[in-house]
Amino acid sequence: MMIMRRPLLIGVVIVMALGLSVYLRLWTIDYQISSTETELLRRQFDLANREAVDESAEWRRRFDEAEERAIKCTNKLKRVKENLGNNNSMTKRLDMLQKENINLLERVENLKQELEAEKLKCGMQKL
Repeated sequence: MMIMRRPLLIGVVIVMALGLSVYLRLWTIDYQISSTETELLRRQFDLANREAVDESAEWRRRFDEAEERAIKCTNKLKRVKENLGNNNSMTKRLDMLQKENINLLERVENLKQELEAEKLKCGMQKL
């Protein structure tokens, strides 16, 4: 029985050795592929990182432009509000000047009437 087991044992050892050699060969192939993939992944990551930085810079530029436009609009709005506030005081001043103008026109009319009256007096005295 021992004689029959010996070739079987040798066969199992040979099969195990062949299996180990196949395993090691596959592992080295996988390692080479993995190292190549690692380099490829690093390059892809670098490329993606550069694209992300570029995109981030683009969005930052857009934000800065929008902020600048918002500041300009805010300043224009402040100026318009100031002008409206000044316009309100200007409207009051215009109303006051119009009233003064009406009073002056009435006074001019009164003075014209007084002048006419004086002319009539002078004209009657000459006669």
